Amino acid sequence: MKPTIVLNLIDAFRHSKTMFTAVQMGVFEGNRDLGVAGDRLLEGCAALGLLERTADGGYVNTAEADTYLRKDSPHTLTGYILYSNKALYPMWGNLEDAVREGSNRWGQTFGFTGGGPLFSHFFETEEKKQDFLMGMHGFGQLSSPTLVRSFDLSRFRRCVDLGGATGHLVMAAVEAYPGMQGVLFDLPQAIEFGKRFAEGKVGLVAGDFFVDALPEGDLYCLGRILHDWNEEKIRMLLRRVVDALPEGGALLIAEKLLRPENVSAHMQSLNMLICTEGRERTLEEYRALLTEAGFRSVEGKVTGCPVDGILAVK
Repeated sequence: MKPTIVLNLIDAFRHSKTMFTAVQMGVFEGNRDLGVAGDRLLEGCAALGLLERTADGGYVNTAEADTYLRKDSPHTLTGYILYSNKALYPMWGNLEDAVREGSNRWGQTFGFTGGGPLFSHFFETEEKKQDFLMGMHGFGQLSSPTLVRSFDLSRFRRCVDLGGATGHLVMAAVEAYPGMQGVLFDLPQAIEFGKRFAEGKVGLVAGDFFVDALPEGDLYCLGRILHDWNEEKIRMLLRRVVDALPEGGALLIAEKLLRPENVSAHMQSLNMLICTEGRERTLEEYRALLTEAGFRSVEGKVTGCPVDGILAVK
């Protein structure tokens, strides 16, 4: 028996950190003023399939890097990569303590004290807020168009995206179903950022979905929201959604569904341990929470995208 899996995992973090560093240093925008060992970084990126060597000895982006690793690309994933490099990568260095104590590592890693709202850590500076929200936007562009077509949503007239950041999910729904109106509902600082993407396409309402009245709708969306929170807060939020929905209204959820073979979901569940109060869950766990809240039917679908889908009908 060869230790193939073990050897690959020993190397895995080096692959990620090489890409993180190249994005951070502007390699895919053409920066070659990288310091004494810059040639090693470029060679590493070429070995990973992110750069190609030219006849004159230089480097150019591969097609995939040009699409997803340039900050000015409409399909960029650099927001999440920068957030991973600056926040997640250091916190994962304290995974042992997170496992022992069952809590996130913001305080241990960055010295945050006072126990403020969870997203105060994500939004602490304008740069951190932009990295995080652009990260959500990048993944949303990969998933939302497929997610909204995974179920027949044509009967719904008004879609409200709760905590929708840049509005990628509600805009995908409105585009897929021409008779549908859309509303983006998020914290004031997120709405201000999301205007550049959603203004003029869907309605914009600032608020806190745990506290403020939810905008009227017959379809609510929670995209990568429930995995941030513990069961107590999820129950509170689901009850608020059920109370706001008319009979026959529904909730569309976008999350990674835990299955034994879904490695990405299990890694994301550890990531939620590192940086939030929540975790990833199985379809059965979500069904139990949704049924308890008052939904009468719950359907889940594996989408083949970074997130799966659940449609719960009141």
